[in-house]
Amino acid sequence: MASQLSQQYAFRAQKSMGLVNGTPTYMPIEGFAVPDVPARTYHYSPDGRLFAYALPTVVRIFLAEGAQLLQELSVPNIIELKFSPRGTYLSTWERPVKLEDGAQHKNLRVFSASTGEELISFTQKSQENWDLQYTMSESHAIRLVAQEIQVYRPAEWGKGIADKLRVEGASMVSLSPGLNPSVAVFVAEKKGAPAVIKIYGLSTLSGAPTCSKTFYKADRAQIKWNDLGTQVLVLTQTEVDNSNMSYYGETGMYLLSAAGNFDCRVTLDKEGPIHDVSWSPNSKEFGVVYGYMPAKTTLFDQRVRTLHDFGSSPHNFISFNPQGRLVALAGFGNLAGKIDIFDRRTLTKICTIDAPNTSYCEWSPCGRFLLTATLSPRLRVDNGIKVWHCTGGLMHVQLVEELYQASWRPTPLDQAPQFGSTIPAAPQPSISVLTAALTAKPVTPKPAGAYRPPGARGLATPAIFKREDEGGAPRMPTGSGSATPPRGYNRSPNPPGSMGHANGATPSNGNGQYQNGNGGRRHVPGAAPKTPSTAPASGADGGDKKPKKKGKKKEKGFGEAGSGAATPTGEASVRPSIDVTVGGTQTPGQGSVPPTPGAESLDPIAKKVRNLNKKLKAIDELKEKASRGERLEATQLKKMEGEAEIRKELSSLEITA
Repeated sequence: MASQLSQQYAFRAQKSMGLVNGTPTYMPIEGFAVPDVPARTYHYSPDGRLFAYALPTVVRIFLAEGAQLLQELSVPNIIELKFSPRGTYLSTWERPVKLEDGAQHKNLRVFSASTGEELISFTQKSQENWDLQYTMSESHAIRLVAQEIQVYRPAEWGKGIADKLRVEGASMVSLSPGLNPSVAVFVAEKKGAPAVIKIYGLSTLSGAPTCSKTFYKADRAQIKWNDLGTQVLVLTQTEVDNSNMSYYGETGMYLLSAAGNFDCRVTLDKEGPIHDVSWSPNSKEFGVVYGYMPAKTTLFDQRVRTLHDFGSSPHNFISFNPQGRLVALAGFGNLAGKIDIFDRRTLTKICTIDAPNTSYCEWSPCGRFLLTATLSPRLRVDNGIKVWHCTGGLMHVQLVEELYQASWRPTPLDQAPQFGSTIPAAPQPSISVLTAALTAKPVTPKPAGAYRPPGARGLATPAIFKREDEGGAPRMPTGSGSATPPRGYNRSPNPPGSMGHANGATPSNGNGQYQNGNGGRRHVPGAAPKTPSTAPASGADGGDKKPKKKGKKKEKGFGEAGSGAATPTGEASVRPSIDVTVGGTQTPGQGSVPPTPGAESLDPIAKKVRNLNKKLKAIDELKEKASRGERLEATQLKKMEGEAEIRKELSSLEITA
C-alpha cells in the first residue's frame, strides 16, 4: 500500500487563511505563511499533493505536506484556479477585458505546476464551466467552444487541436472518468425541438454516438458520471414550471449507459422537485432526494430498481462517504440543518447531527469525519468550521470571521486509512470543543407544536386560551344568546338607547332600508337636526329645487360666519345638538359632548371595582406562570405582592356599594 497522506483541511476568509492538520491535534501547519492581503481563491490538486492560492498580483503553488513553496506566478487579477487530475497543470481564469490593440484577451491560461511556464492560453468569456476537462491519465483535454468540442493532447500543447466535433446547439459537455473515457453532450430544448443527450467515445469522436436520448422539459442539465465512467445521470430542469407548482421550474432525471445498452427515465413516486442526487463510490447504485417537503429519499440500483426507501424527512442533501459504507442525509439552506447518518450495510440510522446554518458539508477522505462550514456571504454571522465524527460527536470547532471557503485535502483511497468492517469509535475531541461550549450563549430549545399567535405563546397555554374541559375558565353567559360578548358600540346608525338601536332596527319596507324610529332618516351625532319647514312653498320656489340649492350656496358666503348668525330668510341658525338618553327618555342636548358608549351606566365606585378585578385577574395569571416554573420580572413580582392590599380595598368598596 502507498504511504498515507496526513489529514488536512484548508480555509480562506476575508482577513485570514490557513492549512490545519486533522485529528487528533487540529493545529495549524508549521511553515505556512499567511498572506498579507486577502486571497481570492484556493485549490488542492485532486491527488492532494499540491495546494495553490491566488492573490491580487500573484499565484503561489505549495506542497500540501509541509506547506513548502514551489512556484510563484506573476499573473494578476486571477479569480479561479484548478489543477489537472495528477497536478501536472494549473489552469487560471481572469475576467476578460478589451485590449487597446483590439486583439482578443487570452484570459484562460495553462501553466506547468512544476516549472511555472505558461503552456497555452485561450479566450474564455463565461466563468461557468470555464476550465478544460482532463482524462484521469491527463492524456487528453477537451473544451466546448461555440458548439464545437475541441480535443487537445497536453503533452503536445504546441500542436494545437488534435480532434474536434461540432454539435449544433450544444450547451454543455462532460468528460467521464475511467480508463475508457466518453464525452456526454447536452443540447437544450429550443423552438419546439426536444432536448437531446448524446454520448461519444473519446477515441472515436468523429463516429456515431454510442448512446442518444431525446426528451422534453429540459432548458438546462446537470451531468453526473459514476466513478467508473460506465453510466451517467442527467438531471434536467426547466426555467418555468408550467403547472405553477414550483418557483424553480420542473425537474426530471434520466439514466444512460455509455455503451448504449441501457437508457431510461428515472420515475419517482412523489411529486415535486429533485433536490439532490449522488452516485455511490461502487458505481452500482445512486440515491435521490425528491418531492415536496418533507422530501423522500430512495436508493436505486444501476437498472433503476428500488433498493431502499428512507421515507419522508426534511432533507435536500445526500452524500456517500468515499468508502461507500455510510450515507449522510441532511437538510440545509432554509431547513433546520439536521444530518442523519445511515449505515449502508444494515440501512439503520447511526446518529443525528444538529448542524444549523450549514452552507458546506463534505466527508473526509478516510470516511470517518464530516466537515461542516457556515460560509459568507450566504450567512455573515456565526461563520466557522466544525468537524464531526460519523457517530455524532463534535471533534473540532474553529470560528472564523467572514469565512469564504473551506475543504478537506483530497486523498486517494489507497493512501487513506482503512475504514474497517465495523463503525469506528470516536476519538477524543480537541480542546476547542470545550472552549466553544464554555463561551457559547445558552440557547433555549423551542418546543415543537402547532402555531400560536404572539399573545398565546409561552411554555404552556394560558387559561384564557383553554376550553373549559381543558381546565380553562368557565364561559360566562352574556345574556344576549350570542357567543360574542356585548360591546359598547355597534354598526347601528342610532346612538345607544335610541329607538332602532341594535336589535331595534328592523326593515320597514321592501327595498332593504331600515326603519329606526326617526322617520327612516339616519341620525348623525353632532349634526344639526333636520326639522320640517313651516313656511308655505310659493309658486316661484316650489318648481325646481336645484336652482334653490345653488342659491343657498351663494347666500352662505355672505351670512354664515358663526353660530346663530342671521340667514337671508330672517331665521337664526340652530346650533348642533346631540340626543342624550336620560332615564330612558331621549332629550336634546345643546352643545354637549358625545358620551362614551356604555360609560354612562357605571358610577365611579363600579368603575373602581372593575379596575381592581382586572388587577386581580392579572395577578392570578402571574401566579399560574410562576407555578409552571417561568421566570418573572421584578415588576411582576412587585405586582403580586400588592394582592392583599387590592383585595382589602375591593372589599371596602363592595361594602360601601
